[in-house]
Amino acid sequence: MKTMEEIKAAIEAAAPGAGVEIVPNPSPSGQHSLRIAPSHAVAVATFLRDDAELALDFLSNVTGVDWLDKEVTEKVKVTSTVTKTVDDVEQDVEETVEETRKRVQPGCLEVVYHLFSSALKHGPVILRMKTMNRTDQVELPSLTPIWRSAEFQEREVFDLYGVVFKGHPDLRRLLMWDEFKDHPMRRDYVDPDDYEYEPTPHDAVLTRANAHKAAEEAKAREGTGAGL
Repeated sequence: MKTMEEIKAAIEAAAPGAGVEIVPNPSPSGQHSLRIAPSHAVAVATFLRDDAELALDFLSNVTGVDWLDKEVTEKVKVTSTVTKTVDDVEQDVEETVEETRKRVQPGCLEVVYHLFSSALKHGPVILRMKTMNRTDQVELPSLTPIWRSAEFQEREVFDLYGVVFKGHPDLRRLLMWDEFKDHPMRRDYVDPDDYEYEPTPHDAVLTRANAHKAAEEAKAREGTGAGL
């Protein structure tokens, strides 16, 4: 099978602007992956399936990843003009200093596809796509029209992570019921104090409810104190 670099070059030739990026995997398996621009995903997927040398006709699994917002510390060089006295003469001098700055890197949701060729007996080739954020821009194109095996798996990712797959033929919850709120595989998901679908041990429910109530009261007190 072609190397990741060769596959990347082939995709870029077939779908200019696909924004292909090799994501290295430092583990012993060394299964590197390719992150692609969502806007070109359908074209890239079609090429990977139909190209004679790749013939990636089988999608084995689709998984989701939740990346939370992350604080990043960076060192940047800043140039400023300062006034210094040299030989009793004041003069402006440019000075460069290194500053440490912190910024928040927005989180996102990512979807990972593992592809194989049943005809040529090779794989996997791993594709990745990520959303703009974790809140109101969580749409990605569905690859179900290219690989039918993506249908239920994209529904699972939609159900558990909240990714909205545009172009999916039947996008609805798969594991949770229709009225269920939130997405249980999100890293900041909080279990409800009780469940609609089955009885839960009263003591466990009460303990959880009291803990949530105490946390909310403490937060309210902090907010009141900040406003004084």
